[in-house]
Amino acid sequence: MAEKKRKSKENREFAVVAYSFLAIFVCMMGYFAYFQFVKSEDFINNPYNGRQDLFARTVIRGEIRSADGEILADTVTDEEGSETRRYPYGNIFAHVVGYASNGKAGIESQTNFNLLRSNIGFFEKAINQLQGEKNPGDHVVTTLDSRLQITAYEALGRYDGAVIVMEPSTGKILAMVSKPDFNPNNLKDEWEQLISEENDSSVLLNRATQGLYPPGSTFKIFSTLEYMHEHSDYGDYIYDCEGSFTSESHTIHCYNKKRHGTQTLKEAFANSCNAAYASIGLDLDRENFKLLCDSMLFDTALPTRFESSKSSFTLSESDSGSLAMETAIGQGKTLVTPLHMALISCAIANDGLLMTPYVVDHTESDRGDVIRQYEPEEYGMILSEEDARVLQEYMQDVVEYGTAKSLGGADYAAAGKTGSAEFSTSTKSSHSWFVGYAHREDLPDIVVSIIVEDSGSGSEYAVPVAKKIFDAYYNKQ
Repeated sequence: MAEKKRKSKENREFAVVAYSFLAIFVCMMGYFAYFQFVKSEDFINNPYNGRQDLFARTVIRGEIRSADGEILADTVTDEEGSETRRYPYGNIFAHVVGYASNGKAGIESQTNFNLLRSNIGFFEKAINQLQGEKNPGDHVVTTLDSRLQITAYEALGRYDGAVIVMEPSTGKILAMVSKPDFNPNNLKDEWEQLISEENDSSVLLNRATQGLYPPGSTFKIFSTLEYMHEHSDYGDYIYDCEGSFTSESHTIHCYNKKRHGTQTLKEAFANSCNAAYASIGLDLDRENFKLLCDSMLFDTALPTRFESSKSSFTLSESDSGSLAMETAIGQGKTLVTPLHMALISCAIANDGLLMTPYVVDHTESDRGDVIRQYEPEEYGMILSEEDARVLQEYMQDVVEYGTAKSLGGADYAAAGKTGSAEFSTSTKSSHSWFVGYAHREDLPDIVVSIIVEDSGSGSEYAVPVAKKIFDAYYNKQ
C-alpha cells in the first residue's frame, strides 16, 4: 500500500515536471512565431542593426512617395554605377522624409529595411545576378499629402516653428513641417556646418516631434477638463474679469490687459481669459490635475516611430500659488511638443478615441504589387466621449465668437484653441499657437497643430496658417 502511494506521488511529480517543460516549450514556440511573423521586421529595421547595410550591396534603395503619387525620395544611378539619393522637393519634406546619408532620420530611417528589400520575381533576380546588376528596392507610399505639405510649408513663411496635419479618424499624418529646415540633397556637403557648435539654430531638430514649448492658452484645454471633473456644476461658473487677477502679490494679466467682463466657463475659454483661469488654477486639486495630465500623454513617450520628446507637467502641493496660476494658463514649468497637442486635438475631434499616428500607408514592389498594407490602429480612449463632446462645443465657440473667429464663415466648420506662449520674461516675446480641427460632411475631418516661434498672438499668426491649410484641404482642385 505504501509502495503504491509512493509510486503515485512520483508519477504526479513527474507529470508536473513534464507538463511544466511542455508549457515552457509551447510558450517558446509561440514567442518564436510571434517574433517571426510580427516583430522580425521591426527588429531588422532597427537603425542599430548593421545587417541592413549589407542589403545595399545588391539592392537599389527604393522610392518614398506621397499619398498622391509624388516622388519624395529616389535613387539616381550614373553611368559609372554611383548612386545618389535625390529629394525632388528639397527643403519642403526635409524633416518628415529625413535623409539617408551621414546617418538616417525620418521615414528614411523608419523604413530603411523596406527600401532595401526587393520583391521582384525570382527569375528577374537571377538574371540581375548573372548580369552583375542590383535589384530594384521596394517603394514606400506614405500618408503625406503633397499639396497640404506645400501649403503648410509656405504658410509658415519666414518664421521658425512647426505644423502637423492629421486625420483624427485614422491617425494618418497628412503633413509635417519643421523650420528652420535644410536641403537633404546638400547634406553631405553641409554636414559639418550643420552640426558645428557655432550653429545654434538646431536645423536638424524636427520641431514637430522634438521641439518643447510652453503651450500658452492651448493648455486651457486641460485646465478646463480638470475643473469640469471637480465641479459637476461647471455650467454655472461665473467670473467677473477686470483684465487681471492677483494673488500672493503675483498678477496675471489678460492679453493686452483686456477686460472681458462677466464670463461663463465657456466664454472664458473662447475669449482665452487669463484672469479667470489663473483663479481656477489656485483651486484645482493638484494631485488629480497631475493624474489627468498623465492620462493625456504628459511625461510619457508618445506613440510614434519618429524621434520625439516627452511633454512635461510639474505641479506639486509644495509649489507656490503663483506657479499654480501660471500652470493653469499654460506657462510655468509646463512644456509640450506640437505632436502631443495634435494627438490631444485628434482625440477630442474623434469623441475621445485616439488613433495611433502613422505615416506609411503601404509598401509595394517595383512592379506595383502591394507587399504590406498598414491599417489604422486604436491607441485607446484618453478622455470620455462626454468630455470630448463638451470640449468640441467649447472649441467651436472659440471660432464662433472667440479668439479664432477669423476661421468662421467658411464652407467648413472649424474648432480649436489659440495660445500665446511667453518664452522670455525680459522681452515678453511670445510663440503663437493654434490647435484644432475642421469638419465637412464630404471629407474626413483634419486636425492641425501649429506653432509659430517668436511671432505674437495665436490669433494673429497661427490662425492664418490654419486657415490656409483648411482652405487647401476642403477646396481641392
